[in-house]
Amino acid sequence: MAETSTAPRPQGTPWLVWANVIASVCIATGLYWDISWHETIGRDSFWTPAHLLIQFGALLGAFGSAWVIMLTTFGGDSEARANSVNVLGFRAPLGAFIAAWGGGAMLTSAPFDNWWHEAYGLDVKIISPPHMLLALGIAGILWGGAILAVGYLNRATGEERRRLQRILLFIGGFIIVQGMTLKLEYTNRVLLHSAISYMVIGIGTLLLLEGLARVSGHRWARTIMTGVYSAFVLILMWVLPLFPAQPKLGPVYQDITHMVPLPFPILLIVPAFFLDLVWPMLGEPQVWSKLSRFVMGGFAIVLAAPLIGLNFLWHLLWNLLLTRQKQEAWSKRLQEAWNKWLQEAWNKWLQEAWNKWLQEAWNKWLQAAFAGIFFLAILIAVEWPFATFLMSPIARNRFFATTDFPYFALPTSPTVHHVFVRWEQSPAEFWRNMALGFLFSVASMWAGIYWGSWLKRVRR
Repeated sequence: MAETSTAPRPQGTPWLVWANVIASVCIATGLYWDISWHETIGRDSFWTPAHLLIQFGALLGAFGSAWVIMLTTFGGDSEARANSVNVLGFRAPLGAFIAAWGGGAMLTSAPFDNWWHEAYGLDVKIISPPHMLLALGIAGILWGGAILAVGYLNRATGEERRRLQRILLFIGGFIIVQGMTLKLEYTNRVLLHSAISYMVIGIGTLLLLEGLARVSGHRWARTIMTGVYSAFVLILMWVLPLFPAQPKLGPVYQDITHMVPLPFPILLIVPAFFLDLVWPMLGEPQVWSKLSRFVMGGFAIVLAAPLIGLNFLWHLLWNLLLTRQKQEAWSKRLQEAWNKWLQEAWNKWLQEAWNKWLQEAWNKWLQAAFAGIFFLAILIAVEWPFATFLMSPIARNRFFATTDFPYFALPTSPTVHHVFVRWEQSPAEFWRNMALGFLFSVASMWAGIYWGSWLKRVRR
């Protein structure tokens, strides 16, 4: 007879995981559709199909999570309570609380968005206060579902664990969709030969990817999540233009006959694949420990010259300012102080701290530096020439969707003329933004490593 788990899952958790999966798909589809609606038809009433699909996802996540919170708090299931957390006296899995808050924020953003437009007029901007509240709510639904799945995954084994791995990576793909949607204004193809695009992509992308990849434990986690993002964008990019539509607002500068799709997805799947490919080859922690010693050796060589100079200066001053008797007296005192305090401190505290904490932290910084630079360098290497291709006449077809423009796009705009825009005003500004992109990528990877380590400890 199979051994039973010491921490069984709370009743109702599996269906809530699936509810959050459905909510994530509805929200992402509605969000993409809504942006396309704005570019094709213009701002319409709240009761558009796209808005209703987004809010359906919010309702599903909010009320599904609220039901589990009430059931766990006031129900008699001791196993459910054992696998829950306490928030203001209510009990439920942590992910349920996050998703419930996210759904509430999304529902609040709808009247806020209407008020914003009535007060300040129409806009076509992705980044605005009501849209940011909506984005936070969507993040709550997505991450609530992910953390809910993680808590169950960390307690599961066998086929059940593999199924939850797939669910988690699927939700992770939609987390990437949301992150890249927020960056659309800076990743338009006309900007893909500017450093600003890669700087913006470097912010947070690896935090999302690495955190979920580490907790999932799947060999190709990063590739799968970026694959979900790519497939989702491509499917809607090809499907939406099949539906006829015309603008309702003016001025209209483009002849619109069908829904305008969003741009071709950024090629995140390529660096994600190579990162998945090389990561196991590096080995952990042996390779990073050896690399750490190599880097520290390099630092020692770099510091050796000034240290030798300081040592020479110290001995020069020592001999000039002190007599032989004073030198012997001070040498004895310093030697005693070293033996009694410095040596003991090094042996008992500094050395132990280095071995147990500093070495581990240093290894993670090395991992972050390697992976962050590796990821963004490969992305630039593939996206830069691909952007050139997207601007060429060969890509002007339905497959790559480079001839569909928003109704408000001026005939003289760079997008319509298929030419790049130089965001940076000088080479110095370009290289500064590019350097910041690599810095953000490394920092995001470092945060993702620790985020993944924390997620591995989630059980409730």
